[in-house]
Amino acid sequence: MLRIIAASLLMSLVTGEVVADPYPLDYWARRDAVTGVSLSPDGSQFALTRILERGGNPIIELYDSDDLEKDPVRIDSSPMEIVPGVSWIDNDAFLFSVRQQVRDQIKGFNRGTYEGQNVKFDVTKNKLSKINQDFFSIVGLLPDKKNRILISIQEGVPDGMQSGGSSVRYRSYYEYNLKTNRRKLIVRSNPKQQSIDFDRTGNPILARGYDYRTGDTVSYWRPPGTKKWEEINRVTEDTFESFRAVKPDPMAKNHFFVQAHNGDDKRGLWSFDAVNKTFSELVYRRSDVDSSLLRHSNRLANTDDITGVVWCKDKCYREFFDLNEEALYRQLESLIPNADRVYIAGRSKDGNTLIVVNLSPRDPGTYYLIRNGKVSTISGRKPYLEHDQLANVEYITYKARDGRDITGYLTVPNGDGPFPLIVMPHGGPYVSETTDTFDEWSQMLANNGYMVLQPQYRGSRKYGLEFYKSAFINGSEAGHAMQDDKDDGALYLAKQGLVDPDRMAMFGWSYGGYAALVAASREDQIYQCVIAGAAVTDPEMQVDYYRYRMEGAQKVEQLTTWDGAVSPIKEVTKVNVPLYILHGDNDQRVPPEHYYKYVKALEKEEIPHKKALLEGADHFGNTLFYPHKMILYKTMLEFLSNDCGLKDESMNVASVEVPQALGSTEMSSELPRENLQQANSEFNRQDIRLNGMKSMINTLNTKRY
Repeated sequence: MLRIIAASLLMSLVTGEVVADPYPLDYWARRDAVTGVSLSPDGSQFALTRILERGGNPIIELYDSDDLEKDPVRIDSSPMEIVPGVSWIDNDAFLFSVRQQVRDQIKGFNRGTYEGQNVKFDVTKNKLSKINQDFFSIVGLLPDKKNRILISIQEGVPDGMQSGGSSVRYRSYYEYNLKTNRRKLIVRSNPKQQSIDFDRTGNPILARGYDYRTGDTVSYWRPPGTKKWEEINRVTEDTFESFRAVKPDPMAKNHFFVQAHNGDDKRGLWSFDAVNKTFSELVYRRSDVDSSLLRHSNRLANTDDITGVVWCKDKCYREFFDLNEEALYRQLESLIPNADRVYIAGRSKDGNTLIVVNLSPRDPGTYYLIRNGKVSTISGRKPYLEHDQLANVEYITYKARDGRDITGYLTVPNGDGPFPLIVMPHGGPYVSETTDTFDEWSQMLANNGYMVLQPQYRGSRKYGLEFYKSAFINGSEAGHAMQDDKDDGALYLAKQGLVDPDRMAMFGWSYGGYAALVAASREDQIYQCVIAGAAVTDPEMQVDYYRYRMEGAQKVEQLTTWDGAVSPIKEVTKVNVPLYILHGDNDQRVPPEHYYKYVKALEKEEIPHKKALLEGADHFGNTLFYPHKMILYKTMLEFLSNDCGLKDESMNVASVEVPQALGSTEMSSELPRENLQQANSEFNRQDIRLNGMKSMINTLNTKRY
């Protein structure tokens, strides 16, 4: 049931709480202590990535599932950085990726400074080895073929560009043997079949491609026992509707589950007849939001099974077709402390051992091992943040000034209101956002006494095609009605008495940063200040990076949006509130030219402002490291307090000093072993390093394209 929070209910939630001092900023700046817990196929071992020291890089730890007190094997990749998460190939080996910054500056739009390599770890030999293949993407495991996986490679494309795709070179798909380092070609993609899906045995079953004559996106299947692709559906490039075949429908021969609109405003789940090329049955569709598929929790034994659907509003909900899966999740929800959004991150092939994760606004993520009927806590992602000291998130609906319903996520500080407000619009702008789990920025701000509104302004995805297209289909609403949606949320909260109308600000990143700059220049000003991070300051310059690469619906969306958008660079003279602008100097998505151009204009007009350039930071969260976050959080809170006047005497101030309790070797206490307290440089005899991989590191250090 949709939860609409009335003022009276909200007031009951924001009064009477015991308010502790804010956490030191160090707590928020740290990357997750533990991530990427992954279970071996037989459940006897699990691996995780852990950061042992403040500002340090992740290492991998390998544990015995039957003896959590046993010293783990540790794998370090310094000076390269381990990318969190491992992929088990069988019980004796897993893969992981490492990356390294190989350039000081970006090489243009969407060309970052990092490149990577795949690495294999042999569990029985405690040995690392470089994989003698180009950097590849893992397409899927082959659970019935030992030591083999499906990989894809863009052959002839430099390693640093592999993950970004290529409009010229298509992917080749191989069955790769990790023992012999040999690969067998299964199929090469081509202009017609550019992206290919496989069944659990490695047979190609579905493909998607592009018809350059008509501009259509075309879907294909391979009838059983053949190697011939047959067309099943075409989607014109001018439509905003979607069609995606995903898995075979076990209830109907030669049918596939398809996620598609099929003439409706919301995306639903269909059974599609591949032989007759028709939608045969609507399996599930909602009238309020889009839905997505839910796969079986046992990806090894039930690789191709679809067990239900997921849909998200105030939080994400599951509806099951598989009653056994539903019963399992209900049981887990009764076992896990403070259970909220519980999901199974890994399951052994026999189904008896599980890695379970719990997420909520008050839980950044806690991992549990369930084995032999026993539930054991592995660790929290941020174990130093306590459940009771974090904030609740509520889902609200309010009216925009033109009568449209807008929803939003409201992070409510502990304590008594009315609160100062930070409006924090998401980036994109055409993305889906559901803040029913821990959000670092909103929780940090709430911990320091600020209420945070994350408005789902028009154009946000998941609410249907009409809501999405309303942002551009009749002309750009960027800086216009999309901006009104944000302001109207703030005014609604002020009218309800939940926030102080004289203490409101906007903070955003990417498109959210653009919105903050637009807010700074609005004549009907409702904010006391704005903070703009990684902001698009010149929409015309931004869209010119890719203006001639688009066709059809995408072209309509992007060109209409940006060519008709309010342009912050043209509104500089109208800035009428304190402004803080910051940017990463290696931002590949919104290049730093945006920052330089806007700051130059501010200085020319002698408009007071504050600025910061984050050295080495890219656009995305995984390149905002500890030093970047310390700068961001410290300067943000100081700006809100001193320049904006949002903080009053009753609000405590977060400490910037690093607390003694979180020294460089402080670790989670869930796995109480003395060796967890040692410094990153103190490794025992089981520890594995990339000593034998110096040649790879040197190559990455010197490679240029």
